[in-house]
This record gives sequence, C-alpha cells and structure tokens, in this order.
Amino acid sequence: MIPGPITVPKPISSSPRLLEIFRPDPPAAMALTDPAEIRLKYRFWQKRVLISSIIGYAVFYFVRKNLGVAMPIMEHELGIRKTDLGLFLTLQGVVYGISKFANGFFADRANARTFMATGLFLAALMNIFFGFSSTVMAFGIFWMLNGWFQGMGFPPCARLLTHWFSPKRLATKMSIWNASHTLGAGIIVILGGYLVVSNWRLCFLVPAGLALCCVVYILRTVPDTPPSVGLPEVEGTQNRLTAEKSGDDFAAVLIQKVFSNPYIWLISLANFFVYTIRYAVLDWGPSLLTQAKHIHIIHASWMVAAFEFSGAFGALLAGWMTDRFFGGRGARACVIFMALAGFSILLFWINPYPSELVNAGLLCCAGFFIYGPQCLVGVMAANLGTKRAAASAVGLTGLFGYASTVLSGVGLGALVEHRGWDVGFKGLLIVAGIGTALFVVAWGAKADGYETPKDAKNPTAS
Repeated sequence: MIPGPITVPKPISSSPRLLEIFRPDPPAAMALTDPAEIRLKYRFWQKRVLISSIIGYAVFYFVRKNLGVAMPIMEHELGIRKTDLGLFLTLQGVVYGISKFANGFFADRANARTFMATGLFLAALMNIFFGFSSTVMAFGIFWMLNGWFQGMGFPPCARLLTHWFSPKRLATKMSIWNASHTLGAGIIVILGGYLVVSNWRLCFLVPAGLALCCVVYILRTVPDTPPSVGLPEVEGTQNRLTAEKSGDDFAAVLIQKVFSNPYIWLISLANFFVYTIRYAVLDWGPSLLTQAKHIHIIHASWMVAAFEFSGAFGALLAGWMTDRFFGGRGARACVIFMALAGFSILLFWINPYPSELVNAGLLCCAGFFIYGPQCLVGVMAANLGTKRAAASAVGLTGLFGYASTVLSGVGLGALVEHRGWDVGFKGLLIVAGIGTALFVVAWGAKADGYETPKDAKNPTAS
C-alpha cells in the first residue's frame, strides 16, 4: 500500500512553537484502498464527526448563553440596569463575531480537533472568572474575552463538515449538525433556571465544569481530515482542490471564493437580521417572560428552551427542503422561513391570552422558523466558499451575525428600558421584514460544485 495524497495545506514552517499544536494532522502512513473497507470506515468516521462536533459545539453554548438566565436575578440583586446587561451581550457578540471571522482564516489551515478544544477550554476559564466577579467592569471584561474564545468553536466545525461530507448532501447533514445550537442553548437555559434559584453564580461555575470535561471528550474523539485517518477525499470535493494544485495561495482563494462573491455579502448582511431576532428571544426571553408576561423564572426558562428545541426541527426541514426542492439554493427556503418567523413574533406580541401554553406554542413557532435561515446561511457560505475557504466564508457571515448584538443586546435593552416591550416588538418586526427582503435578493445563490455525478454511488459522498 502507498500513502494517500497530501491534501492538507502545509502550515507555515516559521510558526511559533506555541502554534505547533494547531498543525493539521498529516496523511496516514498507510492509505486504505479496498472499496468495501473505505465505505465501512467512512460510515464510522462520518458518524463520529457528526456526533462529536454536535456535542462539542453544544457545550460551547453552555458557557455562552448562560448569562440570559442569570440576568433577571443579577439585575435584582446587584442593581445592574438593563442597558448594562445589554452591553454585556453586545460586547461579547461583537467580539465573538470578529473572532469568528478572524479565526475562520486560521481554522481553514489548522487542526480542527485541537483548535476547537482550546477555544472551549479558554471559554470555560472566562466563565469561572465571571462567576467569581462582582463589579460591572469585571463582568464586561470577562464576558468580552469569553466572546473571543467562543469564536474558536464554529470555524473548526465548518472545516470538519466540508471535509467529511459531499457538497450535494451538506445542507441536510449540516441541518442535523445544527441541532448543536438548539441542544446547547435549550439545555443551558433549563439547567440555568434551576441553578439561578440557588445562586446566580452557579449559572457560570457549573457549566464551566461541564465544558472542561467536554474538552477531554473532543481531544479523544474528533479526527482532522479524511486523509489523516487513511481515507480518500470525499467524492465531489476534489474539483475544489484545483486552486491548491495549481499553486494559488490561500489569499487568492479567499479573494476569489469569498470576498469577490456578491452572494456571500448578501447572505452575511441577511444574517445580521436573522441573529437579531434569534438572540433577542434567546437572551431577553427570560426577562420578557418574567417581567411582561409575569411567568415564573423556571417556567420561563423551559419556554425559552422550547423555542430552541423547536428550532432543531425547523433547521432539519429547511435543510431537507434545500436539497430536495431547491437544488441547493438555500436562500429560497430562507425567504419562506424568515417571513414566517416574523409572523410568529407578531402573533406572540398581540396574543391577548395569559396562557403559558399558548405563549410557549407561539415561541416554538418563532424558533422553528428562525432556525431555518440560521442554519442555511452557514450551509450556503460553506458551499460558496468551497472546502478550502469554508471556515473563512462562515466566519464572514458570523461577523455580521454577531454584530447584530448591537441591536439585540444594548439596543433592545435601552429601547425596552425607555419605551417598553411593545416598541421592542415593533422593532423586531421591522428586522424580520428587512431580512426577508435580503434573502429575496439572494434568491439565485447556488452552491459551487453542488452537482457532482456519481455521488449516490460513491461511498465517500454521503
């Protein structure tokens, strides 16, 4: 047997020794050649990649979306204003967006396993420091730093998914992976709802401990690229290596596939409005439900969790629709889902009934529909950016997405503090309308290399 072809970009030889841990895994010494064995190993590794990355990224949410549950108690016990709490959300979100963008460039050429584990480890530490702090300045600094380390979570996942799954099936597979968002956010708001009753600091210390355990899990289960375990490249992605084989450098690929692609910019801008709605409900949901709807904090946390869990099903449907009916053109599904998300927010706002069940049902509808575009923006960016620049393309959409915390964080906090929740809801409806219009403009966006012959017959294409 002969070693498989070297397909992992070579790291720069002059990198500092500290960065050695981020070097991509080299191709395995012995490459598999038997088709039956390749098919068997691919099934094993693809399942492991999907499950491990879902669990790993879900735990990132344990140490990112725990603040929303603690905010009502912190506001009461520490006398912190809504504007200050919103500022924490905005600082973390903006820094996270910048980090996700910047780390996307690095993640495209780094070891996905160690990169992801390092980010989660450092985010857990920031939660520990936050949990032991008591001043507004300390809260702001540690939550802002947490935002930077959180940006090391999704880029390596984008690298993994685009290396391990065919572009023709990426929307479906990534919609399954997208359950990591809803699982992580849903579980932490439920857990936080019980922890905050005892002590709001436990909302940060307990999730940090769970995250540190998950770091070990990631290091033990996540591979890097298929060649690193002796497998060939996934069928349908070889055509994406043309730039690399012809000697073009990474900067040229970025300019061609990311920065010169108008559809990347369109869906990035649309993502700003998608995330404004998503985080307005997720971050302010406990405060809204307890203060405006007079619902107990534990019940409120379960209702926000229902919003998240419903999103998992919405993402699955959106991914399936994109592959099944729209030929990979995810923007078309996004138009439908974004419009219906706005309609659901409208119904939740004007609902005259105090029933917790009715309010939870309307929140579930909003979550179901908003997670369709939330998932598909990443799918479209990864496919349009191609395997070589997937993390960078997704990082750009993330930069816009998390810049939205200027609106959903301090913007909404200040608006509600001075004008009330009714005006806040009107703002969210305007946001939904703008997002829908942008997806209409991106209607024709299609994944590069989506149509790949023989995908259904090739064992590496799934």
